[in-house]
Amino acid sequence: MQRRTTLNAALAVIAATAMAWGATAQAQQNAAPKIAVTDLAYAQRVSEFFMAGTYQRSSQMSAGGSHSGGYSQGPYGGSGSQSGSHSMQASEQASGTYVAGRYSYIEQRELGGYTNDIKGALLQGTYFRLVQGKGFDAGKPQPSKAEQVLNQVQGGKMATPQAQPEVGNVIARIKKGEFSGADYVLFGVVSSIDFTDALSPLQGTTSATRQYGLQLLADFSLINTKTYEIKAAFSAQGEGNDTKILSIRGDIAPPNRAKVMRETSLSLAQDVYAQLATQLGYTDAHLARGVRPPVVYQQGGQPMPVPQPQQPEQVLILK
Repeated sequence: MQRRTTLNAALAVIAATAMAWGATAQAQQNAAPKIAVTDLAYAQRVSEFFMAGTYQRSSQMSAGGSHSGGYSQGPYGGSGSQSGSHSMQASEQASGTYVAGRYSYIEQRELGGYTNDIKGALLQGTYFRLVQGKGFDAGKPQPSKAEQVLNQVQGGKMATPQAQPEVGNVIARIKKGEFSGADYVLFGVVSSIDFTDALSPLQGTTSATRQYGLQLLADFSLINTKTYEIKAAFSAQGEGNDTKILSIRGDIAPPNRAKVMRETSLSLAQDVYAQLATQLGYTDAHLARGVRPPVVYQQGGQPMPVPQPQQPEQVLILK
């Protein structure tokens, strides 16, 4: 009886220890910081032609006439007289205003399609939890320049344009609640994007190579949503290429744009993860612990398991 009681007590201790370990692991998972990865902010100058005008036309016409006459007849003849007059007046007036020109402004938007691979790299290489933020709210649509000029011509006053939100003002977007639930925001802004399409002849042959490429450079910042402290700041680059050989220089070979964009997205994600993991090791020890150990590959190309820290062994003495 005493041995059974001791065994039950030992099993209870083991179960309690397992529950404690599970609770600790769950607490660590819940304590992992939440990060929102934004689409790349993009602003460009746009120029458009506008034309506005008004036209008014009025016409007026008036006509008048008078008639008078007399007649008398005797036994051997007659006499008579007749007279009349007619008049007509017409007038027409036309007026108009015509305004035309070119108008340039800054268009603000988010460039989608290059952040999913960044999210995947963070999910694979860190213990961070990712949350989905809201898209950029550009505000109410503004009247076009032609509509503004037309209102000025018709009413004498030009409508005052309303201030629009700025896609690069991440602090205002955080205060607006676009990244609700996130502890940090990985905010990226496109600084340069360039497509290349070059045709190069191969010396000594009648063939040529067509090289189509994309280079994308973006600036990133990891910002604390509570204190607005910057934990990491860097520039990352992504690029992709597609090369085709033309047997005759007059051949037509459309480039594989999907391949180029995918390579650009993957290389950009790798650069972002590498620089983020490196900087966190210097700026924040707590965040740095969220970076997984790098995977070591064996000679055959298979990943080598990373040794995990062992839990302290508990010894139960049964009496």
